[in-house]
Amino acid sequence: MLKMHEIRELIKLVDQSSINDFEYEFEGLKVMIKKNEQGTTAVHTPSEAVTRQEAVSTEPETRAPEAPVAPEPQREKAAPAPSDVADDQNLHQITSPMVGTFYSAPSPDADPYVKSGDKVQDATVVCIVEAMKLMNEIEAEVRGEIVEVLVENGQLVEYGQPLFLVRPE
Repeated sequence: MLKMHEIRELIKLVDQSSINDFEYEFEGLKVMIKKNEQGTTAVHTPSEAVTRQEAVSTEPETRAPEAPVAPEPQREKAAPAPSDVADDQNLHQITSPMVGTFYSAPSPDADPYVKSGDKVQDATVVCIVEAMKLMNEIEAEVRGEIVEVLVENGQLVEYGQPLFLVRPE
């Protein structure tokens, strides 16, 4: 199975190349990427199509939240103090690979995947981003400690928006 970061990398490579169509098939998984005027489109058979900002999940929909939580309004953050900026330069950001709804837990009554102070490994699932009714598990892709969760449960997130700050090991 392809992981989310591998699919994102394929989309970037096709988008930056002169290739207009790309197909990849392996062990029953088929990914087709086609360019159009608006950017790259990735198609995962049998029938889901998503834009460059909404990559396809290859994970089964086993941990979908039963009832989505209404998004909370975004809070204004104060400008960081100079000492905070120095600390932030050493932190890794886990960003959203797509536009969608952020869920911190596999279901509304479950504990969050991670919270500040938790240790994570490369393959640790840190959240779910729902896009086009697909629940995409987002992995840390870095070893370290969660310093801060930057978004609220049920909040809409944009492509590339920071979700977590991690102090790498």
